[in-house]
Amino acid sequence: MKAKLQVRAARHGRSMEEEAREILKAGLRVKDAPQEKLGTAIRRYFEPFGGVELNIPPREPIRQPPKFDE
Repeated sequence: MKAKLQVRAARHGRSMEEEAREILKAGLRVKDAPQEKLGTAIRRYFEPFGGVELNIPPREPIRQPPKFDE
């Protein structure tokens, strides 16, 4: 990594420290994209394939918890 930084700095006519600062500045100038919700991302990914239909079974009533003292 150090050698790559030296080469890059030499190409730009800067010291390694100055080159490192410029790399960091450039990285911090980029705005973070808003995070996409997972469900939206999955839907967008599979949409070109026509989507997927799932057969979801109906919900059943909640069972009574077991009694361990019997």
